[in-house]
Amino acid sequence: MNQQQPLEDLQHIKKMMERSSRFISLSGLSGIAAGTCALIGAVVAYPYVQGRKDLFIDAVKGFDLARAGDYRMILYTWLFWIAAVTFSFAVGTAFIFTYIRSKKEHIPLWGTTAKRLMINVAIPLLVGGLFLIKLILANVTGLIAPTSLIFYGLALVNASKYTLGELRYLGYGQLVLAVINLWFTGYGIYFWAIGFGLLHIIYGFVMWYRYEKV
Repeated sequence: MNQQQPLEDLQHIKKMMERSSRFISLSGLSGIAAGTCALIGAVVAYPYVQGRKDLFIDAVKGFDLARAGDYRMILYTWLFWIAAVTFSFAVGTAFIFTYIRSKKEHIPLWGTTAKRLMINVAIPLLVGGLFLIKLILANVTGLIAPTSLIFYGLALVNASKYTLGELRYLGYGQLVLAVINLWFTGYGIYFWAIGFGLLHIIYGFVMWYRYEKV
């Protein structure tokens, strides 16, 4: 027992240091839930992307704004609202599972490390969002999917410094898919579903199995 005590003390110190420098409350179930939401969103968006359903909610107003180069035309597309609802559900479910894990492990959900994490995620995503709006207005639709994967992948790699290191591999996966998608621009919906959907589910399951499975 006397020999094991120093080892236990070192492990306790290591955990305390991790809690102070990294946000370790991210739940694997959050990744699974977010990936599932993304797959559902991709299925719903598929007929609009393929031109089987009208893209604009109000075709007259949408085309008028599109011809004028008005960014508000995005608000009149079904794809915008599908993406908005999908994103809201993905973030909402991710927050719920992360909140549950933080309560279970008695770790504060919001603190200095959480703020650093959010800032490092938000900067690439905000820049990417503005870039995507410009692509849409320029009617460069083939680059929308790979661009979203690139900026999201960069956000994950950037944020991995402040949370579990495995997050960077999810980011690398997004970047690889994005580069491949640049040569297959007509299949963006499939790459989007794989990146935001399937990779999230795989990542979430691995993280749940490694850190949360009882």
